[in-house]
Amino acid sequence: MAKHEIRPSDILPPAEYAKQRSELRRRIGATKRNRRVEVGPYATFYFESYDTMWLQVQEMLHIEKGGDAQLADELHAYNPLVPQGNELVATFMIEIDDADRRQRVLARLGGIEETAFLRFAGETVKAVAEADQDRTTAEGKASSVQFVHFPLTPAQIETFRRPDTEVVLGFTHPNYGHMAVMPDAVRAELAKDFD
Repeated sequence: MAKHEIRPSDILPPAEYAKQRSELRRRIGATKRNRRVEVGPYATFYFESYDTMWLQVQEMLHIEKGGDAQLADELHAYNPLVPQGNELVATFMIEIDDADRRQRVLARLGGIEETAFLRFAGETVKAVAEADQDRTTAEGKASSVQFVHFPLTPAQIETFRRPDTEVVLGFTHPNYGHMAVMPDAVRAELAKDFD
């Protein structure tokens, strides 16, 4: 069964993490490849897990060296992105290299986080945006980084787990109505997030 919370006792001491860092990054990086889906020309979903968030916390501690005081902040920031056994959680990014173009596109994508969906077996699961802060400005400009949850019912989870299930991930935003079929390797990896 998947873990649903990173606890202080799960964190490796700095010296031990430094010794294992390359191997841990390689191993978790390999699973991340099957947790990524591009949708349209700019958006990429990175589906999170206990392991991806654990690595993120370890990396922040390794880089910033803030110790126990920092650990509490990192756990507060990243634990909400660990799936709880009945949901998928994703960070999606609007990735545009050219800064001017990125500003123009983001200015037209306000509320995009409210329009993400999963569709499979005739059902649509709408994304629920992470509520820690508003990621669309009053002027309607979207943040380039968004965090969303896809809550599934037990019956939807059972269907999602089936190898023959075609899953579509997309947006219904009027300025970004793109969709992508989730590769089966990704669907199979994400199915491990459910209890």
